[in-house]
Amino acid sequence: MKEKNILSNKYFLYITEFFSGMSVMAVELGASRLMAPYFSSSQIVWTVIIGVIMIAMAFGNVWGGRIADKSPSPNKLYGRLLLAAVWIALIPFAGRYLITGISLLLAVFVTKNFLVWAALFTCLAVFAFPCVLLGTVTPSLVKYSVNSLDNNGKIVGELGALNTIGSIIGTFLPTFVTIPSVGTAITFLIFSGVLAFISIIYFLSIRKNLIKCTLSVVLILILGLTSSNYSFAFWENDITLEDESIYNYLQVKESDSSIILSTNVLFGVQSILRKDARLTGMYYDYALAAPLMADINKDTTGNILILGLGTGTFAKYCKDYFPKCMIEGVEIDKKIADLATEYFNLPDSVQVSIYDGRSYLTASEKKYDVIMVDAYQDITIPFQMSSVEFFTEVSNHLTSNGVMVVNMNMKSKSKPSINDYLCDTIGSVFDYVYTAPVEGGTNCEVFAFQNSNTLNTFEKNRNALTEHTLSEMMETVSQSMKYRTSGNLLLTDDKAPVELLGMQVLDEIIADELDYYRDLYLGKFF
Repeated sequence: MKEKNILSNKYFLYITEFFSGMSVMAVELGASRLMAPYFSSSQIVWTVIIGVIMIAMAFGNVWGGRIADKSPSPNKLYGRLLLAAVWIALIPFAGRYLITGISLLLAVFVTKNFLVWAALFTCLAVFAFPCVLLGTVTPSLVKYSVNSLDNNGKIVGELGALNTIGSIIGTFLPTFVTIPSVGTAITFLIFSGVLAFISIIYFLSIRKNLIKCTLSVVLILILGLTSSNYSFAFWENDITLEDESIYNYLQVKESDSSIILSTNVLFGVQSILRKDARLTGMYYDYALAAPLMADINKDTTGNILILGLGTGTFAKYCKDYFPKCMIEGVEIDKKIADLATEYFNLPDSVQVSIYDGRSYLTASEKKYDVIMVDAYQDITIPFQMSSVEFFTEVSNHLTSNGVMVVNMNMKSKSKPSINDYLCDTIGSVFDYVYTAPVEGGTNCEVFAFQNSNTLNTFEKNRNALTEHTLSEMMETVSQSMKYRTSGNLLLTDDKAPVELLGMQVLDEIIADELDYYRDLYLGKFF
């Protein structure tokens, strides 16, 4: 005989189903945001997250059905729901330590497909268990709500619909509301609190497990109170700003000499401002050759478009050295664009548009002397901005003397690499393609144009430079530039496996960086 409790009201069962479905999707999206600062937000990472959570849910469905048949008491279901709530609350706080620990351990032993293995083991350790528990909800609720065969189809259909509707809301709410507004950690706590509240309401109705309920509430409240000091880069103590947007993790660090923006806690610099106004020594400096190639100097006008403005490092230097130019920057992430003016002294004269780079080009009929493509972040390379169709769109928006410069940040010794594919793809559109590897880093600048006289123009303008620092930099570019003979490794809108190609290079970079530490570790302990 079933216990008399709040479950006699079917709407409470429906509420349980609705918020369980919502919480699963919130955990999935939260998993992506928690892992992105460490592993990127590439399709590979998303695939691992979705795969692990779906497997966990399937296992939970089977397990929950068997438990419901053997022991139909709802106490166990709401006990599992309470346990899931506590686990989800702990994820952002304990998860960051597990992510870094698992990554460091795997880095010692894994040399191939590091990103896949690190993401997989992280998901299994951090996110699988609560999803298994949430997966037990639907079969258990079916057991409690179906009283006869006359309406079992209706009840199951209603529960499934509520789970789906909850999942839909759980998809949109974290992405567009909670994560941008209050961050990933609070998002986990919000959905944890909802699950805990439902469980507590049930246990209060039967006056059982009140101590466990009280302890769960206290834990969630304590985590909420400490969340103001939450940091993804918990080992850092000199971070000026740590924030999240719809698209990125954002970290601003300031030193005596520079201000840096990074969208990854472990490596990578997306923008930099030198306080002494000198050149950065990075790829931005190399890219300044493009205006000179397009016959732009300090006394001439021109139009420069930057797809992937970031916080405007390249735009600022263009304004410094080519002051009469009109500069437009396109940045998909509004929070990054806001940081450009708040921390990185982006000139007011730079026109900033919050837009996807390719969509912006498609909607525009304007032609430019220089188009800078700087939209690739570590392994996160948008396929729609790496294809033949995209580079054709860029070419159509260049003047007859126009130059496209592309920053590629995955320089590799293996063949063929992602950069080989990108260069061949560019070469299928442009008549002339030159590469300039950046000293001391993994970046490589690619200059592409249609005019056979472009390099002569560059040499003329380079030799006329009077600013010593820029002149030296341009000499470095001139000496490092090499003509690139194009092959047939093409990326198209239909087929552009940039994630897999990028992962190969990432494995190589990680292996090179960790060889020393791996040898030291193995030599000490083995």
